[in-house]
Amino acid sequence: MAPLRVLCIHGYRQNRTSFREKTGALRKLLKKQVELVYLSAPHCVRQAGGGEAPEEENTGPGGDEDSRGWWFSDVQALSFSAQQQCEESLGLGDSVTAVREAVKNEGPFDGILGFSQGAAFVAMLCWLQEQKLEPDFNFRFSILVAGFRSACEEHTKFYSPPLQIPSMHVFGLEDRVIPDRMSRELLPSFQEPQVLTHPGGHFVPAASAHRQAYQAFLKRFQ
Repeated sequence: MAPLRVLCIHGYRQNRTSFREKTGALRKLLKKQVELVYLSAPHCVRQAGGGEAPEEENTGPGGDEDSRGWWFSDVQALSFSAQQQCEESLGLGDSVTAVREAVKNEGPFDGILGFSQGAAFVAMLCWLQEQKLEPDFNFRFSILVAGFRSACEEHTKFYSPPLQIPSMHVFGLEDRVIPDRMSRELLPSFQEPQVLTHPGGHFVPAASAHRQAYQAFLKRFQ
């Protein structure tokens, strides 16, 4: 049985290399079921530009120069905070283009997985797919880890009506970067969301205790 191909969307201040490293345990846990393909965001993040939290910062190869983001909530400072209320953002269109190119050049993909800002972005990509605004997108499922609703006013459109794509929402009850209440606020935007909580913080959980939940969700698409 061929593994499912999943496009992976990293968090703010990460890149595809650092996110690949941080999800090594997940790759090992699901190696028979999925092939994870990683994409870097198009926008470089300045070291001094705020951000979600130190836990989000890239500690992989390339250091701070390779810190990247999918959009900025502060269009002057070119920084991002999940908690920041804003009327407009900067950079989202370029990020959608990057995903579109990845789908064309490296696809097809069965599903899409996002972490933190990447998970919030995945919700938007699923909306674009269901509105038939991105004809190249054909994701059959989504996995959102530490996801949230964007606090930016211009993104309100992404949260209605509820998305039909099967979704799994994973979040930590001790997450101090994206508190679990923020992840729960995203759930009504999806039809019949599947939820996996873990007792930890801001990371992609991949302990043996989580294997059954991941596998049961993924089995539906094999």
